[in-house]
Amino acid sequence: MKVLLLTGLGALFFTYYWDDNFDPASLQGARVLLTGANAGVGEELAYHYARLGSHLVLTAHTEAFLQKVVGNCRKLGAPKVFYIAADMASPEAPESVVQFALDKLGGLDYLVLNHLGGAPAGTRARSTQATRWLMQVNFLSYVQLTSRALPSLTDSKGSLVVVSSLLGRVPASFSTPYSAAKFALDGFFGSLRRELDVQDVNVAITMCVLGLRDRASAAEAVSLSTEGYPSTSRTGTGWPQPKIKSSRQKSKTRKNDGCLEPITVSEAQAPCFGHD
Repeated sequence: MKVLLLTGLGALFFTYYWDDNFDPASLQGARVLLTGANAGVGEELAYHYARLGSHLVLTAHTEAFLQKVVGNCRKLGAPKVFYIAADMASPEAPESVVQFALDKLGGLDYLVLNHLGGAPAGTRARSTQATRWLMQVNFLSYVQLTSRALPSLTDSKGSLVVVSSLLGRVPASFSTPYSAAKFALDGFFGSLRRELDVQDVNVAITMCVLGLRDRASAAEAVSLSTEGYPSTSRTGTGWPQPKIKSSRQKSKTRKNDGCLEPITVSEAQAPCFGHD
């Protein structure tokens, strides 16, 4: 009991006195490709980068919402903002998106992977069709985007930010293929981080692990998933996304060697190698 108490007090002391020396000026003029930028976490990240003067390429499935976010980013001071609507369920989309960003920005300093297809619940979630679709959107597209962007990030000594989920660490009921995709993300980027470290490649990889949502939203997701396969959603591709209460959306930023890193109130942070 004493050990646990001392450990808790030590953690509180470290958190209180931790010196956050992140320099916002480091993101001025940075070239950023952000996926899933039409709503939610991705939309707020876009606005944050815009306020700091970054050059942006935004992508998501729904063009109308992207146009709204692009307009707001320009008002917030982003020097350059481009967008490309893309469906990450298509195997051809990731490479096209990265090529578009490279053509518009001349290179990349940050690749922020935030898009997702929601988790269908119940028996349908375990079907081959649902699993294949979710693995493409939530895992394989991440691999494709990373593979295409990595040479440019290597040249710029840039950063890779991957927004994932606690379901990639702890499995839960009614999330079979979604959880599998998130576990795959954790394994892939954890291994890639170590490979880059061994090869002395100066690219930072940050895993941002978002916590579980409230029960009401989970119940809503279960209800929606029994109504069939919708074609689009505001916060991603394919499956409808449950509403997230404002208490779950609170975030702050901290430094990851120049990497703007979203930290949620229920985040579990992975260690970073490279130049983190």
